[in-house]
Amino acid sequence: MHHNENIDVPTFLSGESVVAGSWHVPCITRNWKQVSANETKVQTDNKAQQLDAEVIVHGDGVAFAQEIFAGSHKLAADEPVSSGGTGSGPGPYEFLLAALGSCTSITVTMYARRKAWPLREVTVWLRHSKVHASDCADCDSREAIIDRITRGLRFGGPLTDEQRQRLLEIANKCPVQGTLTSKVNITTRLV
Repeated sequence: MHHNENIDVPTFLSGESVVAGSWHVPCITRNWKQVSANETKVQTDNKAQQLDAEVIVHGDGVAFAQEIFAGSHKLAADEPVSSGGTGSGPGPYEFLLAALGSCTSITVTMYARRKAWPLREVTVWLRHSKVHASDCADCDSREAIIDRITRGLRFGGPLTDEQRQRLLEIANKCPVQGTLTSKVNITTRLV
């Protein structure tokens, strides 16, 4: 059993029991192979596959507060006090928006860097809401409630109008947006 506040995912998923803070979690069994400092592969059926992202979330089953382990990072999630939480961290939809916003900013920054454009800063504002499909002219179903994410972008720096327009196009191609707008297969099992 490891006693470690900063659990790294390969150790956590090694099959050993881990104690972090005041809780104890039996771990998922996987065989890990360190390939380089920036790349970890998991062995399954004698074939290595790249892990794009893996996160572990743990709650005590009573309160809404959650501990999140993402790589070497430890984060907190919770519901606001008005919803019965303690407000100790962002809520799940705020994390979803943060994922989209950070991916958007990183994607346009990478593109501008590759083009050697004078992009000095990127600010992304996001809002999530649920709307009745009748409020949505582009929706197939008129009776359902749909999720809507509104995103605003500001690009700082001496960019031309054409460069700003191209960065807006690139923002709409960020990988997280692609995931959110595609069919996602979520498999859930007991471990």
